[in-house]
Amino acid sequence: MSMQLNRRHFLRGLGVGIALPTFETFLPGSLRASDGVRAFGTTKTGMPLRTAFLYKPNGVNVDKWKLTGTGANFQFNETHEPYAKFKEDLHIISMLEHENGTSGGDGGGDHARANASFLTGVRPRKTAGADIKLGISVDQVIANAVGEQTRFSSLELSCDGVRKSGVCDSGYSCAYQFNLSWRSDTTPMTPEANPRHVFERLFGTGSREEREKGFQARNQLQRSILDFVMEDARLLNKQLGRNDQLKLDEYMTGVREIERRIEKAEKFGLPEDPGMEMPDGVPGSYEEHIRIMMDMLVLAFETDSTRVASFLLAHDGSNRSFKEIGVPDGHHTISHHRGDPVALEKLAKIDLFYSRQFAYFIERLKSVEDADGNSLLHNSQIVWGGGLADPDRHRHSELPIVVAGQGGGTIKTGVHTQLGQDTPMSNLFLSMLDRVGLQEERFGDSTGRLSILS
Repeated sequence: MSMQLNRRHFLRGLGVGIALPTFETFLPGSLRASDGVRAFGTTKTGMPLRTAFLYKPNGVNVDKWKLTGTGANFQFNETHEPYAKFKEDLHIISMLEHENGTSGGDGGGDHARANASFLTGVRPRKTAGADIKLGISVDQVIANAVGEQTRFSSLELSCDGVRKSGVCDSGYSCAYQFNLSWRSDTTPMTPEANPRHVFERLFGTGSREEREKGFQARNQLQRSILDFVMEDARLLNKQLGRNDQLKLDEYMTGVREIERRIEKAEKFGLPEDPGMEMPDGVPGSYEEHIRIMMDMLVLAFETDSTRVASFLLAHDGSNRSFKEIGVPDGHHTISHHRGDPVALEKLAKIDLFYSRQFAYFIERLKSVEDADGNSLLHNSQIVWGGGLADPDRHRHSELPIVVAGQGGGTIKTGVHTQLGQDTPMSNLFLSMLDRVGLQEERFGDSTGRLSILS
């Protein structure tokens, strides 16, 4: 049996489709690493250019975030310690701001504005009603350009519940605070917080009836989703070269591990009542929740299921507690530290918690080899950060921003750039759009491009 495959391959069985990595064996000549031809939305070696934006809430302990030195000879501070070993894959940029996150005469609501402006560079209309208005986010500009090349135009993830209406922050609609991604100035892209639903979305194919049949069969027989496709995998394996065979085996193992972890979380059920309803399939551990979502984001990029994603780890203003790291206080509560050293130390512990999650994501991306011999991280441009610096003062300038990945060789890494003056973060986004092949004149409140990125 000969399997005719295009760039997005599928193993099928009982209403289940598994998207596969990009195998060098089946790459057309125009996309192989040796060819050097660059297509729209790809790297110089023809690989897909992946873009992701990850948001952490409530600012940082600024004294433990600020770096010493610039260029390649900079020194990390305490908050960066978890990902310091990936220094050569990072470009840290100081003095980026979101002016449209500030009051602008609209009074309170800095947390809502921090979330809303982060990927749009636009000031949200202050309303709690249906007349919300913001602007298209940078991820959706990319999705509109490259989305037709993948199964999903974009992927929106969160570890928060979904709130589309109501008042969340000083007269601002909850839509601003619980969404990072916006399709248009009035339409947010609702993120998915349930790992089970994300997994089914990524790996379930066929008609609704086929998907339901496959899902019921998996639950009844307590079998992995992979069991339904192993025959096709065996046939495919015969056509692959040795390196691709190893890649297929590693990939299938990774998919099975994610399925196992989701099932394990469901098997042990819900933890003690936290005072809020917990969706089915969501682990009791926040860290495990974050990492399962990160694993699936890596798989989505590896399989070319999508090339652009946003991940709201928690909304700005989140008052989640962190008992597992010795911080029983609410995050938002202690973020208004008023200079209290005890509160600042607790804030630093939470910052370290989030830095560990970012380090985990970097390591996962770096561990996956793309078909051109580079890592997924090399062929990606990742933004990590938030919409506030010092949360006590609700500062929307000097934002804590890290760019990870080399953008397929177009982004300078291993450096810290001090811009010298407040610079719209939209300038960074405009430069990232360039790397996708979009030569936009402006984005959000941009004033130009960041030449320092390359």
